[in-house]
Amino acid sequence: MKINLYLMKYKGLKVLEHIINKNSEIINYVCIGNDKQINNDYANEIILICKKNNLNFCKRSEENQISKANYSIAISWRWILKEVDNLIILHDSLLPKYRGFAPLVSQLINGENTIGVSAILANQFYDKGDLIIQKSCNIFYPIKIKDALILNNQCYLECIDYLLNIFQTGKNIITFPQKEDQATYSLWRDDQDYLINWYDSSEKIKRFIDAVGEPYPGAKTKLNGAEILVNDTDVYSDVFIHNRDVGKVIFLENKKPVIVCAKGLLMIKEAYYKDTNKSIIPLTFFRSRFHS
Repeated sequence: MKINLYLMKYKGLKVLEHIINKNSEIINYVCIGNDKQINNDYANEIILICKKNNLNFCKRSEENQISKANYSIAISWRWILKEVDNLIILHDSLLPKYRGFAPLVSQLINGENTIGVSAILANQFYDKGDLIIQKSCNIFYPIKIKDALILNNQCYLECIDYLLNIFQTGKNIITFPQKEDQATYSLWRDDQDYLINWYDSSEKIKRFIDAVGEPYPGAKTKLNGAEILVNDTDVYSDVFIHNRDVGKVIFLENKKPVIVCAKGLLMIKEAYYKDTNKSIIPLTFFRSRFHS
């Protein structure tokens, strides 16, 4: 029994390490993808592990050299694999919820209390394949994306253990269909999707900022016309405002701005000017406006 692996990002790295520790001989080939939209796609780390363990590997641009295997497993893979038989995809949600792109980010923004991973047999429609196994874990807010990734990674490893047991014992893979009437989707994200919407509630804005931080580029807004990146915030007790004008600073607490949202207030604890990487704190100009 041999498997090919199509891997990206932190979760791909951790799954590869896990499989090597369990049974490195099952790995036929590792194909490595790049993601320029995040600060570290872990491609170099995956290459180093392959070299250290004498594994056959290639970059995505060279995938035509990969020999056939009994099964292939794709993790965080963003591209269609047309010539692959018996393809298993591990997806960052409890399908059929959050099919599509960056599902974990969308779940955190929406305040989901349970996250997880689904292993499916791929078909011609993205994320619609029959389910093999799902693993989940509970999360509590506030939580940053880097911490959610670590928690969800355990779900990946549990799914991999289940699959490895099937491969090594020669059992048949049993699948069950997704419930189509419960399907939801998460759209792809681009640069505009990192803009803070001050017309949201303070709670949702905080979840958004925490969800698009490291390893992603981070939430951004403008302060008096200058673009800034916001790293850390706290929800602040709301007050009654007669002329609720979102984005305006209402208080400066220890030179940290408290900003009016459509519902609630939000204190910025850590933020930097994008061009200079200089902190906006201490903020000395009270009459300041944040906007997208």
